[in-house]
Amino acid sequence: MIQTVLFDLDGTILDTNELIIQSFLHTFEGVTAEPLTRSHIIPNMGRPLVEQMVFFSGREEVEDLVAKYRHFNLTRHDELVTEFPKVRETLAKLHAAGIRMGVVTSKIRKTTEMGLKLTGIYDYFGSIVTVEDVEKAKPDPEGIRKALQELGADPATALMVGDSHYDIEAAHNAGLPSVGVAWSLKGLEYLQGYSPTHIIHDIEELLGIIGLEEKQV
Repeated sequence: MIQTVLFDLDGTILDTNELIIQSFLHTFEGVTAEPLTRSHIIPNMGRPLVEQMVFFSGREEVEDLVAKYRHFNLTRHDELVTEFPKVRETLAKLHAAGIRMGVVTSKIRKTTEMGLKLTGIYDYFGSIVTVEDVEKAKPDPEGIRKALQELGADPATALMVGDSHYDIEAAHNAGLPSVGVAWSLKGLEYLQGYSPTHIIHDIEELLGIIGLEEKQV
């Protein structure tokens, strides 16, 4: 019986996709020899920001790019961020059933908490582990293990939900079953390539996986 559910944030429970893409396009305008495009950005979403800046720029020193990105990202945050359909209702049902919940994300704490509070779901999470709280980001299992420890949870009764291979591999590395979300911007075929334990097309399907109720069809 699953008693604990850990969630990735961006692209999983919060739709920050357009904010992230617009932030990268703004940051790299005129910076690279060839324009940065959505097709470059989307496959790399889920990695820590500094890693992405180094990758896209080919530079080791990227503090200026990170600052430019974060300024734009903060300025446009509330305009472009929302939760995915049925997320709030499903989290409420999980919470009411006594399921422990946590967030494990490669974002910094400031924007993580901004998004959770903006969408009214902050209080559902007993643990929030950000990139600032670990030495190694996903797919390393450190963040998952830290969240489970903070929740006082048994890994044998936990699962990880995410939209990228970083989440699926982190779950595997931590010995947890994984749930891939089919609304991932990277696409269903991409997710299937990493063999998640489950794939859901609607977040309410989590209730059936956990055993709270069967998904109505």
